[in-house]
Amino acid sequence: MEKKKMIIGVIGGHSCSAKTAKLARELGKEIAKLGAILVCGGLSGVMEAAAQGAKENGGITVGLLPGADKGNANKFIDIPLATGLGYTRNTLVATASDIIIALPGEYGTLSEIGFALNAKKPVVGIGSWDIRGMLKASSAKQAISIIKRRALHG
Repeated sequence: MEKKKMIIGVIGGHSCSAKTAKLARELGKEIAKLGAILVCGGLSGVMEAAAQGAKENGGITVGLLPGADKGNANKFIDIPLATGLGYTRNTLVATASDIIIALPGEYGTLSEIGFALNAKKPVVGIGSWDIRGMLKASSAKQAISIIKRRALHG
């Protein structure tokens, strides 16, 4: 039986600084190198940059869209899933992921962190909210290193 691919959620703001976009893109590349599937909200900002990085390295991207039109997904999303749920779709991003990487964002990002932690999913933060239970990383490579250790040791 084939081993199931790890699903890594990348969350963060729908608008972001150039520095955060560069970080998100690097994360996407590293996630693709792992052979994992990238899940995000499918729109702009952190989501688009992470998906772009994954696609540049041959990765698979899934966008869980808040609206009912899958045509709103950014151009780097392979599998756009229109939920029609608005911010409620944040629960799906958290639940669908085996692990979450949180970049800077607003209250939508905060809700995804909360849903993930409540579901006992590991959350790695890079410059994101400072919440008890989150793991901290200072770079994309460090976040991926944490994920690899978690995958090996649970």
